[in-house]
Amino acid sequence: MVSDVHGNARDLATAGEGADALICLGDLVLFLDYADHSRGIFPDLFGRENADRIVELRTARRFEEAREFGARLWRGVGSDRAAVIEQAVRKQYAEMFAAFPSPTYATYGNVDMPPLWREYAGPGTRVLDGERVEIGGRTFGFVGGGLKSPMRTPYEIDDEEFAAKLETVGEVDVLCTHIPPEVPELVYDTVARRFERGSRALLEAIRRTRPRYALFGHVHQPLTRRMRIGATECVNVGHFAGTGKPWALEW
Repeated sequence: MVSDVHGNARDLATAGEGADALICLGDLVLFLDYADHSRGIFPDLFGRENADRIVELRTARRFEEAREFGARLWRGVGSDRAAVIEQAVRKQYAEMFAAFPSPTYATYGNVDMPPLWREYAGPGTRVLDGERVEIGGRTFGFVGGGLKSPMRTPYEIDDEEFAAKLETVGEVDVLCTHIPPEVPELVYDTVARRFERGSRALLEAIRRTRPRYALFGHVHQPLTRRMRIGATECVNVGHFAGTGKPWALEW
């Protein structure tokens, strides 16, 4: 089980060793590494110093300034922004999907570009969003993407759409999402020093349907990685990019 791979194709290639299947909860793309500002699409295009600056602005929650600063940099590229980003994402996706073992069950993260996944997912990779599947005799439900935020990442959806996908999934043994339930200890990132978007609908679904596990990523350095909500064990299975270590679910 992995989440928030963010370009770590090397460790992804061995993440499923000894397991019946690999489950990936999204964020394959590395746009900007907050731990190492020299890594990612942004510093590749604009350099380390500009990456340092935009991280500084975002960490200070000066999101409007960060957007204006980024817009000035993009104007200097002189090319279509969407095309430049898509080309860089395609390069990363080619590496990430080639590293997936068979079978892999995956859903999208908030920085992913879902329309491209159909092109890169091989026959051994099953992409699920608002869907359920049986793995090892247990029912797993998958809901991908993130909620609307000031970061304006590529796959952010309305709270209502996210809640509707949860309703479609219904009662499962293991509920797999990219984002966590809206619990302060699970949504606060201690390094970025901000609360990320968690889902209240997910919290309510956990309380109502009582899955054995609720698994997620998104918050790279949370206050706590594991806690119980009623009968459900909630586990943050990221940040794979930094650790290179998968989390094993054993029955």
